Amino acid sequence: MADRFDQHAVRHRMKLLSDDGDTTLYENRDEVDCPACGEPFSRLLLTERRAHSFDVDGAGRLCVVHEDERLVVCLHRP
Repeated sequence: MADRFDQHAVRHRMKLLSDDGDTTLYENRDEVDCPACGEPFSRLLLTERRAHSFDVDGAGRLCVVHEDERLVVCLHRP
């Protein structure tokens, strides 16, 4: 597995939902694999912020990968 998730390599398979400069949110449209568990995810959050808060009522599983300068969070919906 690569040291860093390369969203640019799979960008054509995901839809950009938001990008504020520090945090980027994508929707997985084509079964891109999670960098943590290897299974396709629903949403991908990439952030350089130090802290985040999530509401995930009934959302499913969260996978988290800590890279050198960012956090990669994948949501797997049931």
